[in-house]
Amino acid sequence: MIDFSPTDDQLAIRAQAREFAEKEIRPVAWEHDEAGTMPMDVFKKAHEIGLMNTHVPERFGGLELDFLTAVILEEEIAWGCSGIGTSLNCNGLGSMPVLLAGSDEVQKELWDHLTAELSFVSFGLTEPGAGSDVASMRTSAKKVGDKYVINGSKCFITNGGYADYFTVFAKTDQDAGHRGVSAFLVKKDDTVTVDKKEDKMGQRASNTATITFNETEVDAKYLLGEENGGFKVAMGTLDRTRPGVAAMSTGIAQAAFDMAKAYALERQQFGVPIAMHQAIQFLLADMATKIEASRLLTWQGAQYLDAGKRNSLVSSHAKRFASDSAMEVTTDAVQVHGGYGYIKEYKVEKFMRDAKLMQLYEGTSQIQRMVIAKDILLGRS
Repeated sequence: MIDFSPTDDQLAIRAQAREFAEKEIRPVAWEHDEAGTMPMDVFKKAHEIGLMNTHVPERFGGLELDFLTAVILEEEIAWGCSGIGTSLNCNGLGSMPVLLAGSDEVQKELWDHLTAELSFVSFGLTEPGAGSDVASMRTSAKKVGDKYVINGSKCFITNGGYADYFTVFAKTDQDAGHRGVSAFLVKKDDTVTVDKKEDKMGQRASNTATITFNETEVDAKYLLGEENGGFKVAMGTLDRTRPGVAAMSTGIAQAAFDMAKAYALERQQFGVPIAMHQAIQFLLADMATKIEASRLLTWQGAQYLDAGKRNSLVSSHAKRFASDSAMEVTTDAVQVHGGYGYIKEYKVEKFMRDAKLMQLYEGTSQIQRMVIAKDILLGRS
C-alpha cells in the first residue's frame, strides 16, 4: 500500500512553518506588498530558527532536509505570503548549482557565509534577451590566466539587490549555443552593480532586480563543474527546484481557498450564507480538488528526487499543473467574493496577483508543456 501520510518529523516541521506563517508573515504581508519592500526582520527570525538554508549538507553543519520535507515547509511559508516565501527560499535555488557542481572548498565558503548570519545568494540565468532560450544568452566569461572575466547583465533576479553571492551562467564559447555555457559562483564586489529594481504586479515583498557584471574577475576555482558544462548544471538545478515552485503554488491556492471558504460561510444572500448555494459549492469543490491534486504531484516530484530517480517529467507535471491551478483557484476565490474580491480591503486579490508569477518563472507553463510533450513523444514515459 502506498502511504501518502507525512512522518511525525514532517508534521512537526509543517506545524512550525504554519505557526511562523501565521504569527510572523501574515501580519506584515499586505503592508510589504503595498510598499514593495522586503521584511528583513521576518527573514532574520526565519534564519535564527532554521527555516532558511534547510538544504545545507549536514557535513557542513546544515539540516540537509530531504526534498519532500522541504516542499511541505515551502507550501506553508507560501500560504503566509508567496512573495516573502520566494525570497526566504531563494537561497536554495541560488546555491543549488554550487551543491551540484562546486568543490568542497567553494561549498564550505558559501555555506559558512549563509549560515553565519542572514545573507542571500541569487540565481543568475535569465537575461533581457534570453529567458527560456538559454542558448541566446549574451553574458560572457573569458579565461585570462587563472581567472575568468565576466561581462553582461542578468534580469529578474530574486534578492538581487541584497545578495552577497550570485550563481552566474555565462558563455565561455560564444558559437556553441547552450553547449558553450559555463556556471560560476560570483562574490559581489564593486564591479557588480544593481541596475534596476522591478516594480512587479505581484509577489511585491520579494526583491527582483537587474544585475550587471562589469569586467568582474572570478578565480577559476569558482567555475562550477566543467567549462562549457553549465547548461547541464542549470537544468539539474531547475529539476530540483521546480517541485518547490509547485509547493509555493499550492500554498497560494490553499490560502485563497481558505479565505473564499470563510467568506462563503459568512456572506448572506437570499437569506442564507452563499456557501449554501450550489453555484458557490461547485466553485469551492473544484478549487479543493485542484489543490489536492497539486499537492500530490508536488510530493511525487520531491519523492523522485529523494529516491534518486530522474524527475524532469514529473517535476514539469507538478510545476505546470500547480501553477496553472493556483491561477484558476485564486481567480475563483475572487469570484466567490464578488465585487468585494476586487477591492484591496478584502485581501484576496493579492493571491491572484501572486499566482500569476508562478506560471512564469523557472520555466513558463508553455515550456513545461514542451518538456512533457518531448518526454512522452520520445517514448520515455
